[in-house]
Amino acid sequence: MPRARRTKRDKSPASGKKSPERKPSEPSEPAEESAGGSRPGRAVLAWVAGIVGAVIVAAAGAVFTGWFGSLGPGAFDEISREAPVTAAYVKIGTDDPDLALREPVTAAQDRAILLGRPDGPQNEAFLERYRAAQVGETRVMVVLNGNRASLRIADIRPRILTREPASDGALLSPASAGEQGTIEVAADLDRPTPRFTSVKDRDTPYFETKQIDLVRDERVTFIMTLTACKAYYEFELVATVISNGRAEQVVIRRPGGLPFRLTGPARAYRTVYDESPMGGWSVRSKPGKYRIEGC
Repeated sequence: MPRARRTKRDKSPASGKKSPERKPSEPSEPAEESAGGSRPGRAVLAWVAGIVGAVIVAAAGAVFTGWFGSLGPGAFDEISREAPVTAAYVKIGTDDPDLALREPVTAAQDRAILLGRPDGPQNEAFLERYRAAQVGETRVMVVLNGNRASLRIADIRPRILTREPASDGALLSPASAGEQGTIEVAADLDRPTPRFTSVKDRDTPYFETKQIDLVRDERVTFIMTLTACKAYYEFELVATVISNGRAEQVVIRRPGGLPFRLTGPARAYRTVYDESPMGGWSVRSKPGKYRIEGC
């Protein structure tokens, strides 16, 4: 008897849907990339760039060192805008000299200040309004500070800003005392070209025979005695300073940028005030003639 044929079973899903087709596998990335590393070429370029940068910095440093060494410690002085010297301290002699006012004191408020006991700011403002000036002589202390690696003070002289008749509005006459300094010089403002001289030798300009060398942050102190007999003066001091082979002028004034003042004695004053033991000033009943030594 012939054998019966077996029918082959269909192995596809019962639902009749076709099985998904397999996609061709995508090429895998290199092991270095998958591990989070960088490509070998980039690492080499970064290493070379670092070497080149270091060489450039070293070369620039060598050039700067050679330039700075050739110019010395004053290399940065060329680019500094600071004056070669500055007045670290300026003080008018406070040895209670006679003071002359340009105008008589007639305003009630000013008379109250003059005859009363004003505080420091009130007194300074009063004297400024009446352009009070010491009579015959004033002493100015100036401390100059060096701002360069090396410099020389070649000259200092007064420069007249205002010349008027001697002040005769009023005279304030207190007691007086003395003061000493480091370098003492003197100048007569009545001369056509006032210049500082030695206190002992009034005929030879001080800076013709002596000059002062300073280095950075070094200081020198001057006591300057200025005299006047013929007129009232407003003036400033001008220092000629040599630094880096160049001459510069530095102007020195009173604190606040105000000019110095000095007046010769008047033949007579409209009012004379004496310092009162109780404070303030009292009017002298008989002023008499005013005289000052040397005028």
